[in-house]
Amino acid sequence: MKNIGFVAMVLFGAFAVAAGSQEPSAVSQPKTVEKVPIKYTSPTSGQEMYVSYCAACHGRSGKGDGPAAPALKVPPPDLTVLASKNNGKFPGDHVAHVLRFGVDAPAHGTKEMPMWGPLLGSLQGHTSENEALIQLRIANLTKYIESLQAK
Repeated sequence: MKNIGFVAMVLFGAFAVAAGSQEPSAVSQPKTVEKVPIKYTSPTSGQEMYVSYCAACHGRSGKGDGPAAPALKVPPPDLTVLASKNNGKFPGDHVAHVLRFGVDAPAHGTKEMPMWGPLLGSLQGHTSENEALIQLRIANLTKYIESLQAK
């Protein structure tokens, strides 16, 4: 699939211009989410991956307040409360599963969130040899999301 290398994200500059137009309009324009190519990031940096792939929707702090959030049908969840909603235990396996395979249940979001497994695999060509890199990326991104938990 040629589109596998594309991710539903908002270009920060374009969104800021559209959201903060200088003249109020009598008819408001619908907000849209633009697709941009996935950028290569270090597989060892969960923070770098989060900022590049997740912050547009979930916000830099993980509270679901990213610049693309208003354009989504369902607001992105607050990632900082995953542990508190799970009896104080961070649901790392669930987070890794969602990152790799997407969202299974409507209660946990919509299919607007990309399936990162194939997208991350597309960074270097998805082959069995790169499976370890995909797993490393998802593990480090999951660890970074765990670090965002409210204390």
